[in-house]
Amino acid sequence: FALLLTCKNGHQGAIMVPTEILARQHYINISKILMPLGVNVRLLVGGMDPSDRAKVQKEILEGDADIVIGTHSLIQKSTEFKDLALVVIDEQHKFGVDQRKELIEKGAEPDTLVMTATPIPRSLVLTVFGDMDISTLKEKPSGRQKVTTFWTSAENRKSVYDLIRGEVETGRQAFIVYPRIKGRSGVGVTSSAEEMYARLKNDIFPSLKVAMLHGRMTAAEKESVMNDFVSGKYDILAATTMIEVGVDVPNVSVMLVEHAEMYGLSQLHQLRGRIGRGKHASYCVLISSDGSEKSEERMEAMTTMDDGFLIAEKDLDIRGPGELLGTRQSGLPEFKFGNIAKDFSIMEEARKDAFELVEEDEDLFDERNRGVKYRIKEMFGGKVEQG
Repeated sequence: FALLLTCKNGHQGAIMVPTEILARQHYINISKILMPLGVNVRLLVGGMDPSDRAKVQKEILEGDADIVIGTHSLIQKSTEFKDLALVVIDEQHKFGVDQRKELIEKGAEPDTLVMTATPIPRSLVLTVFGDMDISTLKEKPSGRQKVTTFWTSAENRKSVYDLIRGEVETGRQAFIVYPRIKGRSGVGVTSSAEEMYARLKNDIFPSLKVAMLHGRMTAAEKESVMNDFVSGKYDILAATTMIEVGVDVPNVSVMLVEHAEMYGLSQLHQLRGRIGRGKHASYCVLISSDGSEKSEERMEAMTTMDDGFLIAEKDLDIRGPGELLGTRQSGLPEFKFGNIAKDFSIMEEARKDAFELVEEDEDLFDERNRGVKYRIKEMFGGKVEQG
């Protein structure tokens, strides 16, 4: 609706997504709604024919394209907008800060909406994204089924395969997720999609139709496999985590995640969100043979929680902020005191007070607008602190 308002007021809007599969899905759905209203919706992805790509880029530059849906192609130098006024970044956790910035800078201070289905703990939102207005949609979409989650060890893999076979025999489909495309020395073959694809197809499920999907396949190959899987030509899809965004197949009722200890809780929750999208009972099975205390705590959280926001807070609590955001902390403030996971309430109060002070006195901004200078007297017994 925000995009519709933007183009009806004579401007352009853009949606950037991480995968071509998701871009094409958005393009089809949005076109169905807005094309009849006279809105020119265009798709721009890397797998396009060069001549078609050049034609779309010309429409974008001349302002004939009202809404553009694309992947990283949107931030390439060859893509220029006439009047970009609204930027929507879907699955924003899949993009780097500079990538988001590059798209925003293609317009004259466009309004920006970033979205994610992977919950970020509210304490992190306030400290890392303190300059944003936050909207939270906690309700599940209508018709979603509760996904029953199991955690088991590698010794019970045969029973899991029996569950998958049984679901397929009733007309359902299945995902099997692997952490790697190719195997590594010292790591079991079950961690590799390519090696396991051959075993699944020839030895484990010889009577079923098995397909494979991973990021190193060409755009045409990925699109062909997904279209065939959606249409029911395949029973099982062996894939990497690239299916965690933009994949909507209501007929899939079971997911097996191999080496579940290698994923963060929020990523596991995102993967689990690929099933339970239809009217059928659905099952997510996590195989993990890592006997560490932290790993068991995380697996236990996945089997007992289905609220993504609680899972995100649990992930932060178990792994810590440094591990959650990487060794460089990715912009996370280094506090001299305080804990972003446990001191959330006082941080929220401090942020609110800071904004109120700015609204009362615009001089609190320094001349280069680098931040807010404010005084806190009562908290520190009358001592004036600035910074």
